[in-house]
Amino acid sequence: MTTWRAASATNVGLVREANEDALLVTPTMAIVADGMGGHAAGEVASELAVSVFARLLVEQPSLARLNEGLLEANAAILADAQAHPDRTGMGTTLTAVMGVEYDTGTALAWVNIGDSRLYQLRDGAIKQITDDHSVAEEWVRQGRLSKEEAAVHPRRHQLTRVLGMEEAKDGDTGLLSVQVGDRLLLCSDGLSNEVSDAELAELASAPHGLEQAVDALVARALANGGHDNITVVVLEVESVSIEVPEQFRAEAPLSRASFAPASGPSQAAPVVRRSQRRRPWWMTWRSGAFLATLGGLVAGVFMVLSWYAHSAFYLADYQGSVTVYQGQPHGFLWYEPKVALQTVFKSSELLPGDATRLKNYISEPSLAAAIRHASNMHTSWVVSSPTPAQ
Repeated sequence: MTTWRAASATNVGLVREANEDALLVTPTMAIVADGMGGHAAGEVASELAVSVFARLLVEQPSLARLNEGLLEANAAILADAQAHPDRTGMGTTLTAVMGVEYDTGTALAWVNIGDSRLYQLRDGAIKQITDDHSVAEEWVRQGRLSKEEAAVHPRRHQLTRVLGMEEAKDGDTGLLSVQVGDRLLLCSDGLSNEVSDAELAELASAPHGLEQAVDALVARALANGGHDNITVVVLEVESVSIEVPEQFRAEAPLSRASFAPASGPSQAAPVVRRSQRRRPWWMTWRSGAFLATLGGLVAGVFMVLSWYAHSAFYLADYQGSVTVYQGQPHGFLWYEPKVALQTVFKSSELLPGDATRLKNYISEPSLAAAIRHASNMHTSWVVSSPTPAQ
């Protein structure tokens, strides 16, 4: 597998009254969303986008489904705004990195819509992977503005693609070509607007530890003004199972032949043909059949036990968040339940009855149902609150 270690933080900044950013980090997925719309609307849009996108991609992680996740999140935001007219016009950016499975291993895919960013760091150098979907940055790509002019242009905050638009638009997607030790930085524009690329490279790279890097980035953004919410995720690649061409950007759904696996025909070892051996005298067809049947029965028993142990899902509290677990609530034999997804919803932001039930556990038949239940509980709390959630 291609795996990573991670650290993250979000900060309201020095000017905003509320934090409208949202993030989600799991062993296989990292998402940053920057909401907009004022009052509680931006916060609702970003959290809704993260939860809907994560739910769809956890069920079927693939490069081809990244934009399906964006479209579902877009539809959910529009539906929520229609149900709550005071949230009309809310929207959010979304930038994500996740592992996608192929026959030969796991690759890291990315998706971006809006102006939150993904950077890749290697040996102290930094490379911006995503393109901002803003008027000023598009003019830079057209040669109408320099990068320095775009940084202070009045239309640098006018986004051309974002979740929450009536006319849904695709995001940019691609695969990352990574090496062990590479770092990936996901952030909202509250970081990238305040901190230069050179500073990002200096603070986010090794030998700084991940937590140290995240804290230093947030501190630098605050020191440079902190005019917006600041959200930072830093990932460090621990293992790589597929070689991907440099800067693979998908213009169409990826085919399995679009990149070469880490080991293939060009790297294959010489073929060694086994010489024929005489079968031992005791290996008759009867004994072989008996052993095969016995092995099949044993394997079948273990498969049934494993299926039962992992067939259940439930909601419980973990580190102050509503968390989805997979497994039997109290464990089964030697199988212990595992965290399937830590949602963006806080355990403290639930109605009293839901909070009481969460202290025990809330069983659901599937991961999707569990995520939906968590979202519904949080929505019920938001609707019943006398003032917008902060």
